[in-house]
Amino acid sequence: MSGTLVLVRHGQSEWNLKNLFTGWKDPDLTELGVEEAKTGAQALKETGLKFDVAFTSNLIRAQRTLDLIMDGIGQTDLPVIRDEALNERDYGDLAGLNKDDARKKWGEEQVHIWRRSYDVPPPGGESLKDTGARVWPYYMTEILPRVLRGETVLVAAHGNSLRSLLMILDRLDREQILSVNLATGVPMVYKLNADSTVASKEVLGDMSKAH
Repeated sequence: MSGTLVLVRHGQSEWNLKNLFTGWKDPDLTELGVEEAKTGAQALKETGLKFDVAFTSNLIRAQRTLDLIMDGIGQTDLPVIRDEALNERDYGDLAGLNKDDARKKWGEEQVHIWRRSYDVPPPGGESLKDTGARVWPYYMTEILPRVLRGETVLVAAHGNSLRSLLMILDRLDREQILSVNLATGVPMVYKLNADSTVASKEVLGDMSKAH
C-alpha cells in the first residue's frame, strides 16, 4: 500500500454566496465557508491522519480553507506548497458577473455550455479540459510521487481543479465528469496502490449538501 491523498474543496466564498462567476478572482470565505472548513477539519481529525505536506492554489479561499483545516487538526507546522496550477478554472470574461446576468446577456443555453461542457471555454477563459491540462502534469510530477513514496498528502483547492483530479482518480470520462459536483469543505480520502490506482475512497461527512 502506498500513501494517502486527501482532497478538499474550499468552503463557500463571498462570490459563491452572491452567485458570481469567480474563477481566478480572489474573494475570501464567508462565515459559512469558515464553518464548512472547520467541519471538514473535525472530520479529518477523527481519522487520526498525520499529514506530511499540503498543497493549495494561489487563491485566498483555498489557502484560508487549508489554514483552518491545519489549525483544526492540530498540524499548523505542515509544509505548504502553493501553485497556480491548482487554481480554479479561469472564467475569463464571465469572472465577476452574476450568473443570472450572464444568462440574460448570452442566453441560458450558451452559459450552460460554458459552465458544463468539457471542452468549450467561455470567452477569454478555460474549459474543464484546459484546466485539466495544467492540473494533470502538476499532479503527476509534484503530488503523486509523494503519495507513492508513502506520504500522506492534503490538497485544498477548487471545484474544477479537483474535478480534473477526480477524472484520473475515479477514472471518469469526459461525459461522466460533467455530472460531478463537489461539496464545499468535505474531505475525500484516497488510499492509492503502488501503481497509482485507487485502493479505497472515503468521503468524510454529509454529501447531501453537495451542489
